[in-house]
Amino acid sequence: MSDGHHNGHEHVPSRQRRRFPGISSRAYEHPADRSALVALRKLSGFDTVFKALSGLLPERSLRLLFLSDSVRVSDRQFAHLNVMLRDACYILDLEKVPPMYVNQDPVPNAMCIGLDEPIIVVTTGLVELLDEEEMRAVVGHEVGHALSGHAVYRTILLFLTSLAVRVAWIPLGNVAIMAIVTALREWFRKSELSADRAGLLVGQDLQASMRGLMKIAGGNHLHEMNVDAFLEQAEEYEAGGDLRDSVLKILNVLPRSHPFTTVRAAELKKWAASRDYQRIMDGHYPRRDEDRNTSVRDSFRESASHYATHVRSSKDPLMKLVNDIAGGAGDLGDRMRRGFGGFTGSQPRPPEDDGGPAQGPGGSGRPDGPDRPEGPEGSGGSEEPGGDGPESPRDGSPRDGA
Repeated sequence: MSDGHHNGHEHVPSRQRRRFPGISSRAYEHPADRSALVALRKLSGFDTVFKALSGLLPERSLRLLFLSDSVRVSDRQFAHLNVMLRDACYILDLEKVPPMYVNQDPVPNAMCIGLDEPIIVVTTGLVELLDEEEMRAVVGHEVGHALSGHAVYRTILLFLTSLAVRVAWIPLGNVAIMAIVTALREWFRKSELSADRAGLLVGQDLQASMRGLMKIAGGNHLHEMNVDAFLEQAEEYEAGGDLRDSVLKILNVLPRSHPFTTVRAAELKKWAASRDYQRIMDGHYPRRDEDRNTSVRDSFRESASHYATHVRSSKDPLMKLVNDIAGGAGDLGDRMRRGFGGFTGSQPRPPEDDGGPAQGPGGSGRPDGPDRPEGPEGSGGSEEPGGDGPESPRDGSPRDGA
């Protein structure tokens, strides 16, 4: 990339990186991100809440807060972050560079918020944890949120999470708010997968993205960590256990605004090896000026195809059971009793001899089934290098895992 000016962008780094003029966020958005957002918008009462909050949220106050109590990134303050920010906006062709602030907080975190105009906030914990290339992926992650328009819903999530605590004493008041908060969190976890992809498009260094995610999970101890072993954890997490573990996975992720870090790493690595990523790198991608002609029906079809592929290829016991039900497999009642036997303390009933192994490896009682190849897309699980996530440990709001 040559140095120069473009829409106010200057001082771009000398290392050559491919640029994507006019790229649409559709190019990198995870199908689960789009489908979850559609489901969110269909949630009863969401439109009313959204319209009301759009006019009531103290966005101006929020901007003044960061202006008065954080350090604004510029040529004179955190200049290296300013270079990364301008470079990210140049690569993704975001015409207006959003303001960026560094906030004193030892917890590694980052977020992109705002209704009319997005602002990016990173914590000192994140700046001190990551090296230059890892941080570049995080900044690209946040710029991807801005390009996708995620900041609006993130801001509402922050506000509603705080509001839910204040109205907890009102009968049914908290229930109504938490229904929307839960739906917002489900969407936001999926949006993190999209933003991780944007971070890779900006940094164009998969190993740096992987290192950043590992550091967010295990701290600044790279000499003690290994990328392959880290990704094996994601494999074990998805495939391990029985139906009880599948339910516990769902319960564990519900209160989170971001997917689990190993899941994010595995998802990003899978996308980096896909034909879709290579096509973008070769210059073949959807343009923003084509967005108005995008078919909603096609988006639904793509999302449905993604979920179907995920269920077919998933190694999770619950997903295997769902796939078997769809395929008309017999004796599902017995398999469910074996899968959930631990909840009642009963021993799994030995299956009748059908000429094949009755249990998964090690006789764990896991529902058996043929091994299936991994699909092109993983499950969405969605916090971020540079996670933008909502929750801040200080105010109980959703936290962004970098």
